[in-house]
Amino acid sequence: MANLALLILFPLAWFAPLMRAGLLPLFGMDEISVISGLQRLWGTDVFLALAVTFFALFAPYLKTLGIALLQFRLLDRRALPWVTFLGKLAMADIFLIALYIVVAKGVGVGRVETAWGLYLFTGCIIASLGISLAWTLRG
Repeated sequence: MANLALLILFPLAWFAPLMRAGLLPLFGMDEISVISGLQRLWGTDVFLALAVTFFALFAPYLKTLGIALLQFRLLDRRALPWVTFLGKLAMADIFLIALYIVVAKGVGVGRVETAWGLYLFTGCIIASLGISLAWTLRG
């Protein structure tokens, strides 16, 4: 059931605010979500937008869907290594977001605050990793 909940929680996490960023303390803070970040990225760097779209949206969702299909025996167990590989790709976006926050805070020009969506998104990725690990160890 936890894996099926991720099929709902992932899309919610994509639209939830990951961080709030502002240029100066006097100005308002813009909320940035996975979707809003991708929208901005499509306008500036299509190749990077494709990569982030795959790592942030498709890889975790396809992995979750694959695990669900394996759990209900609708997908052969020989597909498990590919499903696990998708999960490893999905974790890459968490590191990318963390890197953005560190760089933005290190520059000292603006303000960056993490928001609840970052924790939800990270939790979804980690839960998915745990579910796939439990499924793999189950044999």
